[in-house]
Amino acid sequence: MNAASQVSAACECAALFRLGRDVEGALRMVELFDVAMPHVEPQAGAAVLQAMLAAQQRQDWLSLADYLEYELRHLIEQAPRIEM
Repeated sequence: MNAASQVSAACECAALFRLGRDVEGALRMVELFDVAMPHVEPQAGAAVLQAMLAAQQRQDWLSLADYLEYELRHLIEQAPRIEM
């Protein structure tokens, strides 16, 4: 999955949380993390991940959606890519 499709997946996942489809959003979020997190800067990724998990624990779906759509998106876009 390239950076553009990861950004698209993050936005789609955010939309699910905003629509109240938190179970489906959580499943997609895990899939997205598996693909995106190895490419982002570790310290920044850990900070955003921690904030996202805290929002999820509080069941604050709008904050979680914002983290997905803006913060995680920024990390994905800034991540170095290895061209094959």
